[in-house]
Amino acid sequence: MTQTKAGPDIVAGRLPEDVYAENFSDLHPLLESHEAQVEADRCYFCYDAPCMQACPTSIDIPQFIRQISTGNPTGSAKTIFDQNILGGMCARVCPTETLCEQVCVREVAEGKPVKIGQLQRYATDHYMAENDTTPFTRGAATGKNVAVIGAGPAGLSCAHRLAVHGHDVTLFDAREKAGGLNEFGIASYKSVDNFAAREVEFILSIGGIELKTGMRLGENLELSELRASYDAVFLGIGLGGVNSLGVEGEDKSGSMDAVSYIADLRQAKDLSKLPVGRRVVVIGGGMTAVDIAVQTKLLGAEDVTIAYRRGQDRMNASEYEQHLAQTTGVKIMTWAQPKALVGANGAITGIELERTQDQDGSFSGTGETITLPADMVFKAVGQTLVQTDLSGSLTLEKGRIVVGDNRQTSLADVWAGGDCIFGGEDLTVTAVEDGKIAAESINAALSA
Repeated sequence: MTQTKAGPDIVAGRLPEDVYAENFSDLHPLLESHEAQVEADRCYFCYDAPCMQACPTSIDIPQFIRQISTGNPTGSAKTIFDQNILGGMCARVCPTETLCEQVCVREVAEGKPVKIGQLQRYATDHYMAENDTTPFTRGAATGKNVAVIGAGPAGLSCAHRLAVHGHDVTLFDAREKAGGLNEFGIASYKSVDNFAAREVEFILSIGGIELKTGMRLGENLELSELRASYDAVFLGIGLGGVNSLGVEGEDKSGSMDAVSYIADLRQAKDLSKLPVGRRVVVIGGGMTAVDIAVQTKLLGAEDVTIAYRRGQDRMNASEYEQHLAQTTGVKIMTWAQPKALVGANGAITGIELERTQDQDGSFSGTGETITLPADMVFKAVGQTLVQTDLSGSLTLEKGRIVVGDNRQTSLADVWAGGDCIFGGEDLTVTAVEDGKIAAESINAALSA
């Protein structure tokens, strides 16, 4: 039952206990065998497949779908894992509607693409349900050792590929649990049944990878010492800082960063114990903004609004994610930017927004304001690299690590990938590709 209290209305237990499980159930339940067969048969198996070209990890999509259609899901999974060892998670979180499925020939001709993401999940889930280890054998030991910093998608991908080549890997992570954003940063309904943790165990099963948690650069790890102790270093450290709104009242109670709250939600053993406001405003227009908005709505918030400073067509969140938010009951307010958080007794009671405009490519505020009541305001306006982690030793641009095509940094023995690199995309699948490319480059350097 809904609880009330004086002051800011942020409480736990807004919904009956059985509703939480329903609200946070699997967004896209696994296809049944017959459903997968029927869907696979819709594929034209194009020779010059545009879907494969659109996949950042270059999975042979026609091949893995053909293997499903011929009753070989195990072979299909091996085809997927060959290019993307995190194919199971990517099948759950990839914005396939703007990647492979957007360029599917059936999408172009009929507006109804083959469900590539769901077929990928069907194959990878089938394999992981029947096998405790990856379909790869660790290569003969090379005697080389590599430090991989960050056990998120980029680091896991890199570590696994290095192990395939026979190198010893020490995988460090700042948290007490591996997985990175897959474990702590995505909406719960996209990854249920502890899948992120199970995928980590699956990847580590190849052997030759030692996981050390609670190890953070700038605290109990130093890049200079790692370079001295290991033959190569890969940085998949992500973005540890959160951008502020830079407005008055941001220090009031009820002002929170979306990333931390999502992490708490993902690790909560009982969602009915997680406090949520009755009236929530989210500032931002990306996937994180949608994830926090939808999840607070599912936790029982009665009024949830995403406020974005430009038009809806400029939001980084895909049309599918925007539609998901709106069908969940989230309102999207565009052309509005935060001006101040208002409140009393140190807690927010609302947010003042300024209307914005874009005239001939010049973005500005109009001076017109509107105040929305709010118990919680979430910042989802991007994250930043914690540069102190790097001891000022790497070349940076716009707060990110500069790398070459092979993901090598300005230091000859250091590579990097994922969100922390300049020019990278904020996607799990691109982080996986970064790790894979870096591992091949590291292997070539160590084999020379």
